[in-house]
Amino acid sequence: MDRFLLIYLIIANIVGFLIMGEDKRRAIKGMWRIPEKTLFLCSLVGGSIGTWAGMYTFHHKTKHWYFVIGMPAILILHLVIACRMWMIG
Repeated sequence: MDRFLLIYLIIANIVGFLIMGEDKRRAIKGMWRIPEKTLFLCSLVGGSIGTWAGMYTFHHKTKHWYFVIGMPAILILHLVIACRMWMIG
């Protein structure tokens, strides 16, 4: 189970990172954009480190307060959940 969770989180964070880069690319080219709720959903389902890293690597959504506050908040929530899971079992 632990190996499955680790693989899932690695994939979720890679996807989170790439989706931020893709949305930035689309923004530059004036193309159809990835909805912001999709970016947040990707973070919520385990890709919080990747989406946060993508924000600052690609300089994308860093002027939107709800991303600047929301993405780290989701990451902190994930860390709290991970600590609780580690302490329980």
